Amino acid sequence: MEPRLPVAPTGPGAYLAPGPSSFTDFVTANAPHLLPGRVPAGLSAAPAPTGGAAGLQVPHGTTIVALTFTDGVVIAGDRRATAGNVIAQRDIEKVFITDSHSAVGIAGSAGIALQMVRLFTVELEHYDKIEGVPLSLDGKANKLASMIQQNLGAALQGFVVVPLFVGYDLDSADPAKAGRIITYDATGGRYDELLGYHAVGSGSVFAKSALKKLYDPAADRDLAVRTAVEALYDAADDDTATGGPDLVRRIYPVVVSITADEGAVRRPDDEMEAVVRAVVAGRMEKPGG
Repeated sequence: MEPRLPVAPTGPGAYLAPGPSSFTDFVTANAPHLLPGRVPAGLSAAPAPTGGAAGLQVPHGTTIVALTFTDGVVIAGDRRATAGNVIAQRDIEKVFITDSHSAVGIAGSAGIALQMVRLFTVELEHYDKIEGVPLSLDGKANKLASMIQQNLGAALQGFVVVPLFVGYDLDSADPAKAGRIITYDATGGRYDELLGYHAVGSGSVFAKSALKKLYDPAADRDLAVRTAVEALYDAADDDTATGGPDLVRRIYPVVVSITADEGAVRRPDDEMEAVVRAVVAGRMEKPGG
């Protein structure tokens, strides 16, 4: 008779007993209905009669950009969420710090994406506390890939989530290459971005075109932040789902920089206001950037 593998206890006692280092595995065993993209018990998993996500008019996040610089990596996102042809929210946040040296930007179905990022953040903290050491950057990227793959059923119904993951690899032998950008597809496929910049979301084509012209691998952090804002400005100029900077409402892009010394830091609103005003002033003199 083959030996049976140990199984984590389920039920109320599971919360007090030693369990796996993966928080996602724990939730899968004890409360699978809480996972992103899972359909609550009693509801049909079939697409909505009017066309799945499009029929439900759920809010969608749009454009995220990322680029490396000499000391690390920057990720930035606009603030608009759309539902069909309507602006669902003007100040949604799509860029989140997930641990001390990583961050995620979300594009796609906003509700599921936000759930996924929250679970991913707890997953990294849980692993650190259980194992006593943080996951490697590749481990974090692979964990996020598996979470996207678990959302495939919802993605086939139109509720697609495509995050953009960035981080600083503390184990890298070359500090100049420690800032990394990792992209995914809707099936959970993981791809390392080697160009040093990338964009996802509805305005990604326009943002990448801007980054292709403006990206400088030798840039410092301030120039990288300015470049990210310029790319988002170009995306908003041609894509209706991407929100441009709103000086009246003081709504500016969310930007996170990650370096070895500072770790992951969200750039303050006052700093972003100064960058945005400089970009807008420059566009008044040279609209094409």
